[in-house]
Amino acid sequence: MTDEMIIRQPDDWHLHLRDGDMLAAVLPDTARHFARAIIMPNLVPPVVTALDIAAYRDRIMAALPRGSGFTPLMTAYLTEDSDADDLAAGFADGLITAVKLYPAGATTNSASGVRSIARVMPVLEVMASIGMPLCIHGEVTSPEVDIFDREKVFIETVLDPLRRDLPELKVIMEHITTADAAAYVSAASGNLAASITTHHLMINRNHILAGGIRPHFYCLPVAKREEHRLALRKAATSGDSRYFLGTDSAPHPDHAKLQACGCAGIYTAPNTMSCLAHVFDEDNALDQLEAFTSVNGANFYGLPLNKGQLKLTRIQTPCRYLEAITAGQETVTVFDPGVDLHWHVEPLE
Repeated sequence: MTDEMIIRQPDDWHLHLRDGDMLAAVLPDTARHFARAIIMPNLVPPVVTALDIAAYRDRIMAALPRGSGFTPLMTAYLTEDSDADDLAAGFADGLITAVKLYPAGATTNSASGVRSIARVMPVLEVMASIGMPLCIHGEVTSPEVDIFDREKVFIETVLDPLRRDLPELKVIMEHITTADAAAYVSAASGNLAASITTHHLMINRNHILAGGIRPHFYCLPVAKREEHRLALRKAATSGDSRYFLGTDSAPHPDHAKLQACGCAGIYTAPNTMSCLAHVFDEDNALDQLEAFTSVNGANFYGLPLNKGQLKLTRIQTPCRYLEAITAGQETVTVFDPGVDLHWHVEPLE
């Protein structure tokens, strides 16, 4: 039995930091363990232009704890009015790492997103030509499609046709939630990868609905049946280089979660690495944890591997994490995995 392991410092390839008081409150939890993170641009108003992105990056850097080496990897929110030349220039300058496609209405602050792929094809063609990655929230939003089927239908009706039309485009299907998505990625060749969240490896839809509604487990894409959770765990622990961690850690004030129409998002940044060590340990795959958290994503994005290290130690007494954090006048509930976590995490100098 492995009781101690040292891995490369991990990256988070899908992270929400928000802004203002919330940014200041949540950023230290990510910077404590992660070297880099892909920062989501769905603020209000959204982060669309290179100018927007530079200003947001400056706010993130100003909020970092003193001495932190954390690097935010910035993304642009794709709209049907996005300027391809502006995005390409930002990519060339190293300001923009990727572009994010939200189908309009699919998730939090996505009203400005894409309604028609045809309308953004000129931008996508430029991105493909310069090797600029596209991060996709892979769900359709048609009201006639059941919420639990939105990812599968998106693959069939949007993603697969897009990849056939533009095979050179580098695509990350973010926070996949279904066996269908895992099978699609595993069968793909070339420019397709997928991120998987911590919480989708640990919860299924029963956690949200069985025995009463639990809003702190509600996220988008919504957790699916147990068979899908198990398929995601198989993919994550397989060592397949097309899968990597994107926590989709998404803080919301508790008052916004606990209402008649509560918002979607789970705040996992504080305990993600303990949770992942627990999952990989359960599946006898601790030897694949570093690939999932610290290697595969960097390789897909064409970035160097981190030089820092993280030490994980199995301890007898369960790790203790705060149940909630404070952001200004608000509280944010931390993800409760429902199991004792025995993997203590600490960065190494």
